[in-house]
Amino acid sequence: MTEAPSNSSNEKKHRFFNSRSAYAGIILLGIVSLMGDTVYEGSRGLVPDYLKFLGASAVIVGLVGGFGDFLGYALRLVSGVLADTTRAYWFFIFIGYGLIGTIPLLGFANIWEIAIIFVLLERIGKALRSPARDTVLSVIGKKVGAGKAFGVHELLDQVGAVAGPLLVAFLMFSSSNDYQLTFTFLLLPFLMLLIFLSYTYRRIGSQPIAETKAAGDAKGKALGKPFYIYTFAVMINTIGLIPVALILFRASTILEPERLQWMVPLIYVLIQGVDAVFALLAGYAYDKYGVKFLTLPFIISVLPSVFAMVNTGLTALVIAAALFGIVLGMQESIYRAAVSAFTPIASRGTAYGIFNTAYGAGYLISGAIFGILIDVNAPFVATVIFVVITQATATIALLQTSQKSKDQTTP
Repeated sequence: MTEAPSNSSNEKKHRFFNSRSAYAGIILLGIVSLMGDTVYEGSRGLVPDYLKFLGASAVIVGLVGGFGDFLGYALRLVSGVLADTTRAYWFFIFIGYGLIGTIPLLGFANIWEIAIIFVLLERIGKALRSPARDTVLSVIGKKVGAGKAFGVHELLDQVGAVAGPLLVAFLMFSSSNDYQLTFTFLLLPFLMLLIFLSYTYRRIGSQPIAETKAAGDAKGKALGKPFYIYTFAVMINTIGLIPVALILFRASTILEPERLQWMVPLIYVLIQGVDAVFALLAGYAYDKYGVKFLTLPFIISVLPSVFAMVNTGLTALVIAAALFGIVLGMQESIYRAAVSAFTPIASRGTAYGIFNTAYGAGYLISGAIFGILIDVNAPFVATVIFVVITQATATIALLQTSQKSKDQTTP
């Protein structure tokens, strides 16, 4: 007599993951990321200028940007392992998103040294939350398809990535470049982020953690060879793709003589907009065709670098930016979704930490190589050879893993 209420209560507790309302959790997590991107992506275009305003040199600004991105990727390995070890996924998610609150505080930083601390804390927050959030998203996503889950999440994420810079530009324009007012205003989307995050936790509860514990009891936690081959393939793919910063750098060089630098942020908005659309489309395609679908963005990755380095003017750079947006949308959605095809749930935080660290290392190497090619004015054919070799290598490695990406690793 006492078992029926217990079973009913248990079914009610887990109804979220047994019905179409799983989409609601994915959308809620996407809205959280949307609000987060509105704050920190909005600030990223203004922070270098603000540090300069506070008296920081170009070297300091460059070091802060590079070191911040390094922390944002490298620490994910540590946070991913800790999340899997403690199963405290939501703790890392709350702390990670909470550190975005350092961005509105930038308006009260009177010296660049304090401002730098706030900037780096936000990057550390990114590292703390990403593996844990992606693990929770992958658990929810298996009910509707990992590709769709990460695609919808990335679409909403990119809405914030577009809205944030536009909002900051409007605030700076309307306030006659009042840095303090602009940064302080970002407190509003940050508070909305916290509200949506709290509500999302109430809706999802501890079920993803329970599933990772059950998976840990049922099978080993080791990450197999296919996962490492896949991660290697993505890193090589990233090494052969020119970073967005250098696309914008080349655009700035072309526009500077005509005093049209204000167009450079619009190119960045184009990238983010294309990213959002193709992230969602790629998510649905990935769920239908599996890991082998990733050969498409690997092949397309040849084109942004070629168009960006061809030296034929602004039109080629705009085309490069649009193509880069296509690849970026797939990187941020189905590249992440594919990790779940190679990893058991119990080790997924660790897997995302390793994956994201390799991904960041790829862009670090890419920036150095393409930067040198630009500085030495290397022959165009040298760029083409480098890009084709790297993407061919990446594609071959990917094809080796596509036959092994079955669901036996995902309970």
